[in-house]
Amino acid sequence: MTTHTAAPSTLRRSARFGGLDGLRAIAVALVLVYHLFPDALPGGFLGVDVFFAISGFLITSLLLREYDAHGRISLGRFWRRRARRLLPALALVLLVCTPLALLADRDLLVGIGAQLAGAALFVSNWVYIAAGADYFTRDAPELFRNTWSLSIEEQFYIVLPLLILVLCRFGRRGTPALVLAGLGVASGSLMAVLSLQGAEATRIYFGSDAHTFGLLLGAALAVLLERRRPGADAGRLRTGAQLGLIAVAALGLTVLGVLAWTLPEGSPASFRGGFQLATVAALATVWAVTRSGAWAGLALDAPPLRWIGERSYGIYLWHWPLLLISSAILPVRTDPAAAWAAAGITLTTTVAAAALSYRFVEQPIRRLGLRRTVRRTFGVRDAPRDRRVLVAALAALLLVTVPATGVAVAQAPERSSAASAIERGRQALDARSAAPEDGGAEGAGAEESSGGAEDGSEAASGGAGGGAGGANADAPVRAAGPDISAVGDSVMLASLPELDEAFPGIAVDAEVSRGLGVGVGISADLAAEGELRRVIVVGLGTNGPVDPEDLAALNAVAGDRGLVLVNAYAERDWIPGVNAELAAFADAHRGVVVADWAGAVDGVPDALAGDGIHPNPSGGVIYAEAVQRAIDALETPEESLGFALPRR
Repeated sequence: MTTHTAAPSTLRRSARFGGLDGLRAIAVALVLVYHLFPDALPGGFLGVDVFFAISGFLITSLLLREYDAHGRISLGRFWRRRARRLLPALALVLLVCTPLALLADRDLLVGIGAQLAGAALFVSNWVYIAAGADYFTRDAPELFRNTWSLSIEEQFYIVLPLLILVLCRFGRRGTPALVLAGLGVASGSLMAVLSLQGAEATRIYFGSDAHTFGLLLGAALAVLLERRRPGADAGRLRTGAQLGLIAVAALGLTVLGVLAWTLPEGSPASFRGGFQLATVAALATVWAVTRSGAWAGLALDAPPLRWIGERSYGIYLWHWPLLLISSAILPVRTDPAAAWAAAGITLTTTVAAAALSYRFVEQPIRRLGLRRTVRRTFGVRDAPRDRRVLVAALAALLLVTVPATGVAVAQAPERSSAASAIERGRQALDARSAAPEDGGAEGAGAEESSGGAEDGSEAASGGAGGGAGGANADAPVRAAGPDISAVGDSVMLASLPELDEAFPGIAVDAEVSRGLGVGVGISADLAAEGELRRVIVVGLGTNGPVDPEDLAALNAVAGDRGLVLVNAYAERDWIPGVNAELAAFADAHRGVVVADWAGAVDGVPDALAGDGIHPNPSGGVIYAEAVQRAIDALETPEESLGFALPRR
């Protein structure tokens, strides 16, 4: 994600490679489309791996040229150049976006202290792994999540010059390329092995050990090209060679495009060949466009692409936090037009911020260093008016953002609103467990359920039902809390206080990250123990697709009991399919109905926490009402349904 670093003036060959800025532009475009319009380009995250391949190739080429020119590598100068290139833009993004997040949505500041430290020290990837973050979820994203890749690059830059020095001094002619290629293959293989072993997707994706192969293989390619026979690139390439290079570049870009269009995020396919193939395609393109005088490189050096490529580092840094901030301000979860507006605002502000940063911050510091830049910028007594305006603007920006960032860190919440909603439900669940068995509604409900629905029906109907005599024999009946067993995920858990209020005595077994298969097992265990009640409410569609076989198994466990399937509401790819599957199953089976939680909560202001999934208290009321409507639809005369529900 870095533009080229100028090599010392004494180096024999030009430090600039043709075509790489255009290739960077393509890479950053993939990432932007993936984040701004995820449905349009589900595999756009591969743009980061293109950056890795470019960076490994470019930095290694510069190091080798310095070693060939001087017989050594100045480590201090190399790391200083890297700091000048990376830190100014990063610091600006952190100082501007943190206060903006405080104004937009405090949920964005959860864990912000660790995020800032991780970004500044270039260990963000390991910070997110330790925190259990999920790169592939959009429910509770970290404000500076995108700095994970910058951290992997910088860790690589610390090790690479040391490795190059050792390999060049003590290795034979072909040793450096073999070692670097071997390390790259080992890293790519580790990614596949971890996936086969069932490791978390984020651990695989963020891990420096499993995701450095693009950098290493790019370095190996640089060694091969820099150490080839002298003069190999001298002279003009013949037409046949030019057409061959164009074909290679076109094939590489085509492979990248197909993978970006088709590769599912966080999938086994991506880890077991997808990332690796994308890296090979990127390296083939790098080889084809960087040959001296290659037409393919000249094509990618078109002015618009080169302009974007030169600013690609800033574009990459700015786009993610600005997207989260604009999405927090606009109602993107309930209004498709707002989602498009957020994407447009993000794109516009990202390009503008990256352009300003590149001109007024990054380039001056890169050329002059921080101290000389500060002296020239603030020593402006007799400077032109535009320079004085710039100095005033920079000073004002720092005076506002530095203390505002401190305030944001101090006021950052310990947990997100979604986590607070879940914790509220968990506390209600713990309070039920701690209540005395003879005094709690839960204990009474369980005993009544195991005692038999017919007895419960007699008791619940009391005198009101009996007074009607035969006239009410076919009237709809209504289930009470002691007749309901509920099994669900974190959405049901967050709604537990409202379910308790609506259905006193309801038995609830809810936990985070559950799928329907787990619910089938829990329901079967309850049935085997004689604790499964006359109405079963199942809310398990949020965390993954629904398997029709699991629905059939759940219906078999239910037997002659009523079954209520709560549909799901979330910005996740599988949700429409889940809800369609539940509706189709209910339509095809008697005694099964859908509680339309998704339809009830959609568009209701303040009903959901910041992740747009878990209910606030008002959302919990909507959840309970949706369940009540489904039970009302389930309740029919006992002759047609086949079992009796207690009257009240």
